[in-house]
Amino acid sequence: MKRQSRYFKCGLTVFLTVSAILLLYDTFFGSKAALSFGAKLLSAIQPILYGALIAYLLAPVVNFFERELFVKKDGQLRLAGKKAHRGVRAVSLLLTWLLVCMLGYLLASFLLPELYSSILQLISNVENYYNTINGWVQRLLESNPKLESWVAQQMDIYFKDIQKWLTTELLPQATVLMGAVSGGVVSALLFLKDLLVGIIVSVYLLATKEQCAAYARKVIFGLVSPRYVHWVLRGIRKTDHIFSGFVRGKLLDSLIIGIICFFGCSLLHFPYTPLVSVIVGVTNVIPFFGPFLGAIPSIFLILLVSPIQALYFALFVLALQQLDGNIIGPLILGDKTGLSSLWVIIAILVGGSFFGVAGMFFGVPVCACLYCALTFFVDMRLRKKDLPIEIDAYRTGAPNHFHPPEADSPSSKPGTDR
Repeated sequence: MKRQSRYFKCGLTVFLTVSAILLLYDTFFGSKAALSFGAKLLSAIQPILYGALIAYLLAPVVNFFERELFVKKDGQLRLAGKKAHRGVRAVSLLLTWLLVCMLGYLLASFLLPELYSSILQLISNVENYYNTINGWVQRLLESNPKLESWVAQQMDIYFKDIQKWLTTELLPQATVLMGAVSGGVVSALLFLKDLLVGIIVSVYLLATKEQCAAYARKVIFGLVSPRYVHWVLRGIRKTDHIFSGFVRGKLLDSLIIGIICFFGCSLLHFPYTPLVSVIVGVTNVIPFFGPFLGAIPSIFLILLVSPIQALYFALFVLALQQLDGNIIGPLILGDKTGLSSLWVIIAILVGGSFFGVAGMFFGVPVCACLYCALTFFVDMRLRKKDLPIEIDAYRTGAPNHFHPPEADSPSSKPGTDR
């Protein structure tokens, strides 16, 4: 029996090794069937991923309604039975989605029509803006005709590409979206079919979130060794703390910044106010580099209309980012990641190089989780060696009570005893 078990383990090891080699060869040198299958699978489960993300973002809102509005009633209903508790959960879900629909309606009613008008105005003036920029280049490079000719050719190429993108992609999508919004909520949801399925999935997940969590713990207890179950659950809780604090907090922070930017630009009568506010709010989700990524194209867009207004907008964005960095951001986010500025920059650059804008956003919490895990294992190893875990103990070299093993002296070597 032991011999058969040993043969089975050896055969399984050989099979998995050969499968891994074939998979790597197909991925890098073959038809890439595994990548194609993965892309199709990801496209198939995309609505489920949308639902899981929506449920993850809305779970604190559901918990808030259950805790603050039904705390006494919920306690009584829990004693009465499981069915009564479902009634409280249903009311909390209803209030949550009513709040989401109200916010969505307000954004769609006030922001989307203005945004659509800004896009139409931008498309109608794009040729005038091209002539303005071309005049700037000619006056700036009139002493160097060759460089001026090369820059003019490149500008002509980019102008055609931008004009094609605006007229064939952005304008039709904005028109369809406005038609869906003007046609009502049902038309909008039918237009976004994957999002509709995701909303249904999110309602199910939110209604059964305790059961889903219990099933996940059951799987962990069944697959993980009893020695490591505690550490796995602890790591999951820490990961959830980092992601929930950063993702939810950053999205809320960006929404607040976008709303403040919209009202501020409206009061100051800046051109393209809705478009600029959307750019500033969306790019604000990217840590560190987000304010610059949103401010630069916005300033350039306003510069084409009025240079003095572009200067005022730059000062306004600077004041807005100071407000966000010193008051709003710390109040909402706190120190959820625990990363220094250097690690934040590294996480953004690495995540952006691999996964684009999404990588720049999720790279920070992923890096924070890896940093937390590495710190935990290093501290655990230091405690086993009876060494301090404070960084200050290592600023001048080795800790004071660290004694390295003494080198073998000649008298201690074998054959030297007399």
